[in-house]
Amino acid sequence: MLDPDHFERAVEEALEGLPPQFASLLDNVAVVIEEEPSADDLDLVEEGDELLGIFRGVPRTYRAWGALPILPTQIAIFRQPILRVTRSRTDAVRQIRDTVIHELGHYFGLSDEAMPY
Repeated sequence: MLDPDHFERAVEEALEGLPPQFASLLDNVAVVIEEEPSADDLDLVEEGDELLGIFRGVPRTYRAWGALPILPTQIAIFRQPILRVTRSRTDAVRQIRDTVIHELGHYFGLSDEAMPY
């Protein structure tokens, strides 16, 4: 469906497609692609559920001016789970975009319940 290079390109396109007012607010955020979530990552979901991405860091809304520097925020997009839950290349690209946007929502301080993705 999507080899690693095409998957990476789809993630890049999702980031490039962000509205400028949001893209300009991304500071110290690393978006990485991992094949599978770790056991620690999977502790956050119910058994049997697929974890498509994860936000690792401090939401922008919880950062204090003048606070000590923090590690870069990381958003991981999990390739194999996305490929397992999609049936076509088009579905995979759409799911990648939705997952990137969802995880960036956490960066901006939104809960799962507050996001449509």
